Amino acid sequence: MKRILIANVGSTSYKYTVFDVSETCKELVRGGIERVSDYELAIARSLEDLAEKGIPKESIDAVAFKTVLGKDLSGLRDADSKVLDALEAMSYVAPAHNPPYAAAIRAFAKVLPSARGVVLFETSFYRWADAAWKRYAVPKSWDEIGIRRNGFHGASHKFAAERVAELCGEAEAAESARMLYVNDGPMKLAKPFRMVNCHLGGSSSVCGILNGAAVGSSMGFTPQSGLPQNNRVGDLDSMAIPFAMKTLGITAEEAASELSKKGGLLGISGVSNDMRDVRAAAEAGNRDAELAIDVLAYAARSYIGQFMAQMGGLDAIGFSGGIAENNPWLRAKILEPLAGLGVVVDAEKNSKLVKAEGVFSSPDSKIKAVAVVANEEIVIAREVAGYLKK
Repeated sequence: MKRILIANVGSTSYKYTVFDVSETCKELVRGGIERVSDYELAIARSLEDLAEKGIPKESIDAVAFKTVLGKDLSGLRDADSKVLDALEAMSYVAPAHNPPYAAAIRAFAKVLPSARGVVLFETSFYRWADAAWKRYAVPKSWDEIGIRRNGFHGASHKFAAERVAELCGEAEAAESARMLYVNDGPMKLAKPFRMVNCHLGGSSSVCGILNGAAVGSSMGFTPQSGLPQNNRVGDLDSMAIPFAMKTLGITAEEAASELSKKGGLLGISGVSNDMRDVRAAAEAGNRDAELAIDVLAYAARSYIGQFMAQMGGLDAIGFSGGIAENNPWLRAKILEPLAGLGVVVDAEKNSKLVKAEGVFSSPDSKIKAVAVVANEEIVIAREVAGYLKK
């Protein structure tokens, strides 16, 4: 086994990375396509790009997928019919993720039949979270059919858990995060490392992390909950749905579609589901666009506070994902109201960190603020390489 292609099929983007794993996980090439609407076309273009860069499709030994939610499945698995069935069984509640991934798995199986397909479910990172976080206060019959908090963005948060700890000089905590799946749980550290990571992108979530393992996420049963997403609603009172159905005269399917396609930044701003467009509109005086940004920042702070309380304090707050990496102003907007909790942002350091890593809190800050450039792909490559050797 030498080359693994990581296919990262996001809700609005497609990214690919090829690693040589013959000795270590060495990245060979990466690329991506933004604002994707046709995933099969995006995959075809990526294979053409790779061929032009000297990596013909025949040289790829395995294709790995960062899958989101499968019915009764998690962890690392071969991308077989059971995985496809599990993804499709949950497509109704993960419509922005499962159909594109199912399509990508089938597309790669056609064009690369000799390459072994493997999936790593995003929910794997939450295996060690407390049962009190996973359980909703729903009737037992609902729990028995799988309605519980799952958590998502596992690869991004796992990478951030390792990288933030490294940048904070916490080598043991970084090792605990890196070896989490190998050790089947976090290491016992003499000094606990408590952090929250804010993954902000087309899809966003906040994750509480203790010694490299997740204690909970802003996302719950599906990626629909938590922070407002690009066009997904985020947290919503459950009774709002039947009320809207009755008042607006819409069906359950129409309600689900509107909440997953017309909510979030798009729903509030009325402008776009892209933060770049929303910010431009806000700067031009659009009050709804300003409100969309305010709602996102408010929700992020709320979850930071929640996990700080659950862990009895915080040592660091990390930021990853495309929106967080490219927008120092948004990181500052989220953190500056937390000065009373001991977070002090260094404005100059923060402004310089665009698609760059580093600590941007001041030396006297009780809680470190850290920007990382997410590398979900290397997490998947490491785990899949180990899986394929078994």
